[in-house]
Amino acid sequence: MFEREIKADVIESKIEKIKDSLNSIEETLPDRLEELTESRLIQNAVYKEVEFAIEQVLDICSLINAGLRLGMPETEDNILDNLESRKVFGNSSIQLIREMKKFRSILVHKYGDINDKKAYNEIKKGLKDFELIIKEIEKFLKKKK
Repeated sequence: MFEREIKADVIESKIEKIKDSLNSIEETLPDRLEELTESRLIQNAVYKEVEFAIEQVLDICSLINAGLRLGMPETEDNILDNLESRKVFGNSSIQLIREMKKFRSILVHKYGDINDKKAYNEIKKGLKDFELIIKEIEKFLKKKK
């Protein structure tokens, strides 16, 4: 099987969008949980930025899957399975992306029933996870150039 061209420019643009979202989250996320729970506006802003950043990560995974012709996925999980089996990213990075995907599903489908304390802690902890994923993607792009 031969590779298509990896759309590095599109991937790099998505990385910049992730970084912009992370900056926005860091600027908006309050230092205390109570500030998040007291402001619906802040909650909405933070949750939407997190959702958007995760979507960008998943889009990048899809672009890499297509560029490497790893198979026609039926689901996002198939994309991650393909990237994992071909060792495009390390197992720990794939696991982080899987966790991000689960968290995005909570944000999207259970928006009114989100446990704000748990979400707040996950977001605070998860910001570093995005940095690890970005480094992994950039490392992949360097190898492909």
